Amino acid sequence: MDYCVFCEIIAGRQPASIVYRDDLCTAFMDIRPVNPGHLLVIPNRHATYLAELPEETGAQLFRVAQRLAAALRRSGVRCEGVNLFLADGEAAGQEVFHVHLHVLPRFRGDGFGLRFPPGYGRQAPRPELDEIAGKVRAALEPHP
Repeated sequence: MDYCVFCEIIAGRQPASIVYRDDLCTAFMDIRPVNPGHLLVIPNRHATYLAELPEETGAQLFRVAQRLAAALRRSGVRCEGVNLFLADGEAAGQEVFHVHLHVLPRFRGDGFGLRFPPGYGRQAPRPELDEIAGKVRAALEPHP
């Protein structure tokens, strides 16, 4: 595996402002925050893509993010909202290839936002939706 800054943080070889750590994941402050309080939640074991994570680890990332979102609201950050964002793959905007879930405190007028492409909102024909749903359903691995 190539160098991974998040693995280095987990190993204690790179500094980080740790907010939370357990056996499965760690949360720390993003060094390039979109807004004050921007956090990252990462699995302690390296995984490049979300599908590579054990289900329990993936679930724990979101449980921790939920707790962090509540903590942000109670803290001095006093955010007006919170976004959770996970870019899974280069085409999705992933820059560090170790799964990471952003916990983004939001404020009115902060200028940050996910912009949907032109034409978003067009109602897809039901046969098209059913066809895609069938393909995804067939590709689902059985739940253990």
